This record gives sequence, structure tokens and C-alpha cells, in this order.
Amino acid sequence: MADIYAILADINSGLNEALKDCGFTAVIPEGVEKGELPAVTDSGRITIEYKGENKALKLEHFNNKISILGASKEGEIISSDFSQISLSLLDAETADSKDVKYIVNEFSETLVEYFGAQAKKPVKAKLPTPVSKAAAKSGSVSYDPNTLANRFTTIYTDLREEYKANCEKYGQFLPEEFFINHGTPAVLETIKENNPAKMKRLFNLLNEIYEDGTNETQSLIAVTILGAMNNDQEMLAACVDYMSDDMMSPVINVNKYLASSSGKGAKMRLANPPQYKPKKAKKKGMMSMLGNGN
Repeated sequence: MADIYAILADINSGLNEALKDCGFTAVIPEGVEKGELPAVTDSGRITIEYKGENKALKLEHFNNKISILGASKEGEIISSDFSQISLSLLDAETADSKDVKYIVNEFSETLVEYFGAQAKKPVKAKLPTPVSKAAAKSGSVSYDPNTLANRFTTIYTDLREEYKANCEKYGQFLPEEFFINHGTPAVLETIKENNPAKMKRLFNLLNEIYEDGTNETQSLIAVTILGAMNNDQEMLAACVDYMSDDMMSPVINVNKYLASSSGKGAKMRLANPPQYKPKKAKKKGMMSMLGNGN
């Protein structure tokens, strides 16, 4: 298959029984004729919406992924009420009938689980609590990777859903997965653009979190995020005026190390982190190996 709209039409059709049993009907967008796929496309994101009594659904395809987002509450349901309840890969260029069948079965089970007659009302997943500025400044607790990501997505608001999806998928926040796949590319784009206002806002956050962050958080900033500049001197020069003194030396040293022959292995591991395995102890941070930890 290659036509994503034809694939989505098959998935939509396959979900009809589960949608009906769970009390949902499709929302027909303006300009869509009866019998056509009730989809809206915006910047490459294709969305089909469904509504029910005190509940709503969105079926979304974007960046070779397809997901279901659900919401349930009395009164008006708005965008922030939705949370991801199921996610699957879907590449239109390689997908076949088996992939469609798998997604239909997976999503149908999810709908019954969350919205079926015997199911409890879906509860929006609670995100991990970030560390407050007051607590970090008092020294009672340090900024953790979740706090970095939580505040990071107030700058890069389009990544908020990816942050939520990460927490929901793993039952906790996995910082390497989020930043390698989403956060770091956004930071590199900002540095390349070198817009003073955007750079100041980004580095005000990174400097603050680094100063009062845990060793893991400092490693995340200096290695996973800013180490991805790959010792590009033009990019590093763009950052110098914005980085704090505490952060500048580690970032420069990390970039030199990763660009050296001895840093090739570490660079490869950053590009291809190991798959998530629950309850397995985390490896020692790279900042500790470099002697720059707390």
C-alpha cells in the first residue's frame, strides 16, 4: 500500500463495530461528503474525530505513527483533555493488509478496555511531578530529567504530546528516548537558526536546570542534547554567549571527546540507545566518566 488515506479508510472501517459498541460516531468535517473519509489534514497530520456522550476520540496519523487519543468528562471537551491511549507504527510505503489488521485489532481492544460497557471511565494519565524552582533553589531537592522535559515543552509546545506519550508508554519518563528522538533535534535547529530571542529563552532554561540539576540531568544537557552539536565550531560559537560558566566547560569538553577517536563508541551508543527494559539499573552517566559530575 502507498495511499495513507486508503489505509486510514480501511482502519476506520475496521473500527466501526468497536466504535459503535462504545457509543462513538464520526465527526464529519465541513466540506466532506457522506461516504468519504471524515479526515482533516493539517501540516501532514491526518485526524479523524469521533464523539459520544461525555467522551471523544481522535485517530491521528503523523510521522509514520498512528495513535488514538481519548477524553472523557462532563461538559465541553477541549484539546488539553485528550491523552494518548494507544500508539502504533504505520508507514504508508511499507504497510500491508496484515499491518492494518493488527492496528484494527489493537485499537479495537483499546476502545473496549477504555470505553466499553464494563470499562471504567478513562482517567487521564498523571504526568510525573516536576521539581519546583523554590525547592531546587533551597537545595532540598535537585532538578531531575523529568523537570527539564516538562519545562522544555513549554518552549517547544509542539513536543508536549511526545512528552506525554513517553510517560504513558513506559509508566515513567525516559529522558534519553524523548531527547534523542524529539528534544535534541529541536535544540539543534534553534542553535542553527541562532535567533537571539529563541537562544536566550532556551539557554536560560538549560543554564538554570544545569546549575541545580542532578548529575543525570547535567549529563543529559551536556552530552545528549548539546553534545549532539558534534564539535561543530560554528554552532558552539553561537552558544558561547548564552551558556553559563558552569555549563560551558563541560559542554566544550564533551563535544571534543565525542568528536575524538576515543569517543566514537560513546557517540554510537548515544545514537543507538539500548531498548527500554523495566527494573534494570541505569548505567553510570557519561559526565561521571568524564570527571565532570557533582
